[in-house]
Amino acid sequence: MSSLLGDGIVIPLQQPPAIAVGGGILDGGGGGGGGGGGAAMMRGGRRKEERIPQWGFHETKEFIAIRAEFEREFTQTKRNKTLWELIAGRMKDKGFRRSADQCKCKWKNLVNRYKGKEISEPDNGRQCPFYEELDAIFKERSKSMLMLESDGLRPKKRLKKLKGLLSDEETDDEDDDEESDDDNRNLQQLQPFQHHHQEQQQQQQHQLQQQIQSRASSMQEVLEEFFQQQQRNEEQWRVSLEQREMERRAREHEWRECMEKLEQERALREQAWWEREEQRRLRDEVRSRKRDELVEAVLRKVIRDDC
Repeated sequence: MSSLLGDGIVIPLQQPPAIAVGGGILDGGGGGGGGGGGAAMMRGGRRKEERIPQWGFHETKEFIAIRAEFEREFTQTKRNKTLWELIAGRMKDKGFRRSADQCKCKWKNLVNRYKGKEISEPDNGRQCPFYEELDAIFKERSKSMLMLESDGLRPKKRLKKLKGLLSDEETDDEDDDEESDDDNRNLQQLQPFQHHHQEQQQQQQHQLQQQIQSRASSMQEVLEEFFQQQQRNEEQWRVSLEQREMERRAREHEWRECMEKLEQERALREQAWWEREEQRRLRDEVRSRKRDELVEAVLRKVIRDDC
């Protein structure tokens, strides 16, 4: 194959049959690296095909960037004719005059180069100078495909479309009416699946609600048991507190009785001491009086003897 930057016409290894597109004939052998030559109609002739300008490096890079911006729209719909027209309009805004068919054929050629390079020489980027840009686009597409596969509510046809986008880029789009009929048939086929899925969701929600109610009732039982235990503990604490209070009062009463008894004993001892002291004082007075009388009697006798 010739380089993407050089020739405007790429000759594949095998000559595919001619494909009718929009009233004209797309020659598989005439679809080149420039992308515009393969989209030329038979009524335009060879002369018109030769007048299609070649794609430059900067132009191709801008085209890939614009196509990457519309990647999500391409994966969500099969009616991509309008999208290619929008891409052609964006190219015109960038200063490149390209038709929708030229952009479409250019993209197919880039995909073929990317696939050929990825299969034959995965470690050599010389055959596809825009391999990194294209690889980033298709990796993002693979991520989107995995996300859709993980979602069971998405139609299966869209998943198949995402899985076969690399091979679908090599062929033209089918007629819009046929696609609408296919979509309607597929939607009808998907209705039982969606109904079954909705029933499963309802069952899961019902089971979840039952689990929540069971957990709520279990939690309520736990709380009730906790409150009852708290009440029992409080009652036991109150009873023990009353017992300790009664014991304290009994000890205090006993202590008071003991103190009163001691006070009475002390008063009795003090009274006995005072009585003993009073008796001793009386005895001393009697003894003193007798001693005085005896001394007085002796003195009188002495005085009488002297006289």
